[in-house]
Amino acid sequence: MKALLISNDERLQAELAAQGSARLPALQLSAGRRDLRDAVERVLPAPPELVLFDASEVEPPQAQLLESLARHYPDASFILLTRAPQHELLIRAMRVGMREVLPLPLVHRALHEALDRIEIERGVTAVREGKALAFMSCKGGSGATFLATNFGYALAALAGRKVLLLDLHGQFGDATLYVSDQKPAMTLSDICSQIGRLDAAFLESCLVHVAPGYGVLGAADDPTMAMQMKPDHIDAILRVARQHYDYVLLDVGRQIDALSLRALDQADAIYPVLQLALPDIRDGRRLLDIFRSLGYPAGRTRLIVNRYEKGGKLRLADLEQALGAEVLHTVPNDYLSATDSVNQGIPLLQLARHSPVARSLAELVEAVTERRLPESKGLFDRLFGRAEAEH
Repeated sequence: MKALLISNDERLQAELAAQGSARLPALQLSAGRRDLRDAVERVLPAPPELVLFDASEVEPPQAQLLESLARHYPDASFILLTRAPQHELLIRAMRVGMREVLPLPLVHRALHEALDRIEIERGVTAVREGKALAFMSCKGGSGATFLATNFGYALAALAGRKVLLLDLHGQFGDATLYVSDQKPAMTLSDICSQIGRLDAAFLESCLVHVAPGYGVLGAADDPTMAMQMKPDHIDAILRVARQHYDYVLLDVGRQIDALSLRALDQADAIYPVLQLALPDIRDGRRLLDIFRSLGYPAGRTRLIVNRYEKGGKLRLADLEQALGAEVLHTVPNDYLSATDSVNQGIPLLQLARHSPVARSLAELVEAVTERRLPESKGLFDRLFGRAEAEH
């Protein structure tokens, strides 16, 4: 959005410019005026979409100029900034349709929340109702982090979804390493320690950007800071994330603690990941018993069997009967491709797009998004079949 700023406070001007440039999309302060009278007398030839008005030094007789300003820019949204309540000014502002009033000194979170509301009203951005999907290992080494990170990339690359992955493994999390060689500049614990700053722009700036539309928030790497994280922090992060991402993937790990429980409580679906082996089945049953004791609906838990090979002594039907849960998906055993992907920090779809696991990830995307078209051979064939035909 293009904005007009009415203020003679140079520090405030610089602060608003910095906050505006940090937004996605950026807020552009395209023009400035010293005070209300200056803004009314020097009307912009191209009307702004937003007017930011510092009303701190407005004298009561000048309040009537608000009506003139509103007539000059009838289609603009307004944010009034003031250091002290001015009743006459606020009443006049409300009468001409100005609804956003923020106190000074500026609270960044309140500013971005107001800008979010305005952008949604104007259709600049849309409020997403993102789904939270939790991936959890039934047993160590089941491959939940590999699947969660690569599934996030597949959602973004194949389905065009905006995806965020949160690594909730504590100080031993390494989700970023599975799909990137970047070192996280900020982690989950950093956000929790600055939770008052949390908004969409701040969250986005803390991510490792794996691909357009896909970012990973690294796990806490400092045990001391990790101990200071609270369940309420998870609530706040998920609330912001759901509004700005289509899917929020939660790589929960195996631990059951206050933070992971809060994340699981918020999840729309939980995907326990296991292999078709007795130790995995035993631990899977324990995990599902915990979910039942917590009152999670049975339909919310869908199993994913990793490194699946047909023809074994244990069948999927036996697994479903033993655990009392449905197998949503199976991922074939393709150890070499998966290992190469992890060792290089490159998403498997990017490194080995014709591998069995890549095809399985595409099928999982179709299953979760319900995006398969009846007239097509499927999302994976549409994408990669076309690429093969070009060669």
